[in-house]
Amino acid sequence: MSSATASDPRGGRWRLDTRVAVLDVYPERTRELILARLPTPWTCAFAEGYDDERQLAALRGADVAFANWWEVSADTIAASPDLRLIHKLGAGVDKIDQAACRAHGVRLARVSGGNAVPVAEHTVLLILAALRRLPEIDARTRAGEWFKEEARVIQRQLAGRTVGLLGLGAIGQAVARRLAGFDVEIVYHDPNPPPGDVARSLGVRHLDLDALLRTADVLSLHLPLLPETRGLLGVERIRTLKPGAVVVNCARGGLLDENALAEALRSGHLLAAGLDTFAAEPLRDSPLPELANTVLTGHVAGATFDNFGQMIDSAVANTLALREGRPIPDGDLVI
Repeated sequence: MSSATASDPRGGRWRLDTRVAVLDVYPERTRELILARLPTPWTCAFAEGYDDERQLAALRGADVAFANWWEVSADTIAASPDLRLIHKLGAGVDKIDQAACRAHGVRLARVSGGNAVPVAEHTVLLILAALRRLPEIDARTRAGEWFKEEARVIQRQLAGRTVGLLGLGAIGQAVARRLAGFDVEIVYHDPNPPPGDVARSLGVRHLDLDALLRTADVLSLHLPLLPETRGLLGVERIRTLKPGAVVVNCARGGLLDENALAEALRSGHLLAAGLDTFAAEPLRDSPLPELANTVLTGHVAGATFDNFGQMIDSAVANTLALREGRPIPDGDLVI
């Protein structure tokens, strides 16, 4: 545990019967899981849609909001006078208006690294699926085709390649551990690198950004979306990528230029791409779905049922700690 504590900027005492607003729309089984994890005195309201009216209906009288993939806007925060805390059920907080949180005295917390395992597993899945052109192979096999020698021309193996991790936080480290048995060299770049002993224990080698782009056969993105990382992989940097490379993104769509990526895939400069996150979500007006050398999933990398209960437990524990003035884990308190 850390010393990450904070006074309550709205003052006063928290109610023992804390009211939680769940802002994302979940199926019944997931709702039952959430309710089972909440302390007995607490009550819970679920949003029935993503429009402002139904979001605000769930937030009426709420002390705490649990948010996942949908945005929490400044207007939503301003219209929720009882709100003391927004807790992200994940790590990325780029869709929550932090300026509005500060202006209205609302704390913001997250589960730092809480979904590292499922996202790392999904990253490896996309790497392999992109190299083996899995969607195309699957579709043609289902259609009755038998094309082993043609498949041999378009498929690639992972063994013997260099994997570049752009970001070596909790998820990047989890990916490195899972790639350890694949007979690959792992290099990385991170604007805020971990302590040297972390890299040594993982057997990964640091490169500057340009060298990473030129070296990696597979480039996997694991950075948060911040003003300084938005559009990090634009036209020029995508052109810098090693010919025949594969790009995988299970971080945030805003990190790269999708049109430039699509052009590099069409031209053959890049072999393939596997993407779980996109500039606009749900996916629309993107050139990527029409390309056979892409593997696309709908921001589901962290969405495993067996991990979600742990996310709720962490959010509840952090809420209780903040309410009682106790510390919460390093990295979980944002505001």
